[in-house]
Amino acid sequence: MSADKRRTDVFMVTPTTNHKDSERDEELQQNKDENHDTTKQNRLIETQDKSSYSCSICDETFTENSLLAKHLKIHTDEGLFSCKICGKTSSRKCHLDVHMRTHTGEKPFLCNLCGKGFSQKGHLTIHTRTHTGERPFSCKICEKGFIEKGLLTDHMSVHTGERPFLCKVCGKDFRRLTLHMESHTGEDPFSCKICGEGFCEKDFLTEHMKIHTGDRPFPCKICGKSFSRKSSLTVHVRTHVAEKPFSCEICGKGFCAKAFLNLHMRVHTGDRPFSCVICGKTYTQKSHLSVHLRTHTGDRPFSCTLCGKSFQYKLSLTEHMTIHTGEKPFSCNVCEKRFCKKCNLILHMRNHASENSVSC
Repeated sequence: MSADKRRTDVFMVTPTTNHKDSERDEELQQNKDENHDTTKQNRLIETQDKSSYSCSICDETFTENSLLAKHLKIHTDEGLFSCKICGKTSSRKCHLDVHMRTHTGEKPFLCNLCGKGFSQKGHLTIHTRTHTGERPFSCKICEKGFIEKGLLTDHMSVHTGERPFLCKVCGKDFRRLTLHMESHTGEDPFSCKICGEGFCEKDFLTEHMKIHTGDRPFPCKICGKSFSRKSSLTVHVRTHVAEKPFSCEICGKGFCAKAFLNLHMRVHTGDRPFSCVICGKTYTQKSHLSVHLRTHTGDRPFSCTLCGKSFQYKLSLTEHMTIHTGEKPFSCNVCEKRFCKKCNLILHMRNHASENSVSC
């Protein structure tokens, strides 16, 4: 076979280039170049700051890419764990497990001193400090200690005078707005199952329950009287030593507790922030409003354990109990006659007053 023929054969079997295939090859090469440039750019960013992975939605940064991936689930529905009871979602199953205890009432963390249970270990840690007296969070100004950081944060506003929460109803500013809003809304989400009194915070209800259970772990060393709260004992001790560190700037009257001074100031300002939603009558104290509301509702939360008779006021129950015990604690200082009720003594004293007027 001649050399020309062989060259022709080779030329004939060499594949010809298709126009569409050429365009596809160019596109693949272009994508490969772009990916290469992106990889170089990513490597450059990682080299500049290997410890920073930033969320493109909220700008939060993370030290690991895996942490960023978990965080991104918060912004999407991907991988969220949903509560089958209330629909609340969580990005982590352990958080959902803790949430479920609010529905089941499970409290696996028990205090080995009093037996009280908690749904979270952190809550148990804080509670244990009420037994040990540990106060790891201290005020740098007055050195007062607190069992948790949030209480210290609230306390600091006493020194700074900061009142960051503005009431949209009356325009006054407060260190804690929740308590004040009660005077406008009358909302008390936590109610005592025994007497029906409502509270805006669960901690206040817990303290109130000690009135019914009789739990008074803080005794006075002077007179033996015991109290449910240490702060109440501190105020009580001042009555023995006649200490009144809180004085009214207007009239100079002194008080053993700041709360009593605050109540007294309403005498001068005329402030009566607690109003009845039924008749509009106003009061300086919430407890007075609570008692007044019973005249509308007919509620009688105080019952005699002997005869079952119920009363609107605790004092009425106390006076009623003397019928069963025969006790007569109120005595006349003129004739020494005794009475079981103070009102009967008052009526009796009028007899002496009229006798004196006749003799004159």
